[in-house]
Amino acid sequence: MPEPDLTDHWAGIASLVVFGLAYLLVIAEEVTHLRKSKPMVMAAGILWVMIAFVFDGLGRSGEVEVAIRHVFLEYAELLLFLLVAMTYVGALEERRVFDVLRARLVNAGFGYRALFWLTGLLAFVLSPVADNLTTALVMCAVVLAAGREAPRFVTLACVNIVVAANAGGAFSPFGDITTLMVWQKGMVGFCDFFRLFGPSVVDFVVPAAIMHWAVPAGAPAQCGEAVVLKAGAPWIMALFAATIATAVGFHSVLHLPPVIGMMTGLGYLQLFSYVQQCRDRPAAEPPFDVFRRMAGVEWDTLLFFYGVMMCVGALGVLGYLSLMSQALYGQMGPTTANVLIGAISAVLDNIPLMFAVLTMQPDMSLGQWLLVTLTAGVGGSLLSIGSAAGVALMGQARGIYTFAGHLRWSPAVACGYAASVAAHMVLNRALF
Repeated sequence: MPEPDLTDHWAGIASLVVFGLAYLLVIAEEVTHLRKSKPMVMAAGILWVMIAFVFDGLGRSGEVEVAIRHVFLEYAELLLFLLVAMTYVGALEERRVFDVLRARLVNAGFGYRALFWLTGLLAFVLSPVADNLTTALVMCAVVLAAGREAPRFVTLACVNIVVAANAGGAFSPFGDITTLMVWQKGMVGFCDFFRLFGPSVVDFVVPAAIMHWAVPAGAPAQCGEAVVLKAGAPWIMALFAATIATAVGFHSVLHLPPVIGMMTGLGYLQLFSYVQQCRDRPAAEPPFDVFRRMAGVEWDTLLFFYGVMMCVGALGVLGYLSLMSQALYGQMGPTTANVLIGAISAVLDNIPLMFAVLTMQPDMSLGQWLLVTLTAGVGGSLLSIGSAAGVALMGQARGIYTFAGHLRWSPAVACGYAASVAAHMVLNRALF
């Protein structure tokens, strides 16, 4: 629908103020102890109420319903997709898959420098399948277990894990929320994401190589902890792989939304849960319950995405995204704009930034869409607060991995960021 420019209208100004205040409360989450979803969900409701009043006065009330249904449908697809993915990851965690991985790494007798590279490499490899937040938390548990007596190692390894997890998630539709949004919107095909593999490797390796020499020598003491998988763990891993294949097949072959394939995959897990509950099991081991895993997903994060997407959609209706698109892509050019968006994502969450770009839908080549996907994914590594992985690790390694500790190595991370952009421009120059 044609969007009026209401940026200088009372509703436009008030909406920007409300969104800004809500975002400040999200940033100050640790100080206020206010879950990040609450201010954004409230702001979304307030913004759309004001828009409804204004459009009703313009005699265009029907257009508000069309606009809000469009934004809500996009959120619903993202919500259900992430719900299935988080449920599977929670099931793997409950079946102790990640605990076994952690115990084997700690007890393998690797030195600090070997663990530095191994945890980074595993974060890079796992994040395209499991989300980068879960991957970072698992690898951080390994680092904390091995580095009890070496806080410098923990700091450097955590920085490396954040960079690796974000870089690994950038070349997979499942690795990060931003890549998932781009894929579901149809801007980049499933196989085209893998063109970012080379630039992602560069983004991970360059900072790691710089930090390598600062990692202390020596090796941690082995803990001797023995961990075994619970019954059905290999089946859940196989079903997760089958679910991803179903989602890709539904989208690529049948041209159905990927979320339909993911929901079908949730049916696989529900059927497995039923079979497990019918079978005999050790008395000390409770039955696997898929609905408990669904209840344990990060609902605060999922509701935060609702608030962010609805707020950004509202700002688009008011005309702010049109102004932003003209300023960024019209005056600066797509390359400069996309690199700048990645840098901004170190301070602001990359979810609203990417959703804003997708809502604006600037006329860009595939190479430019891949560029903004890359920069929005890896740009958050510049600061510890720039990505969910960094924020989570600051809480998990509280007092050891800090904002200042990450900031000390931000120049090295920035070298990787610049090198990855350059690598993409060279390796995928035919796409521009």
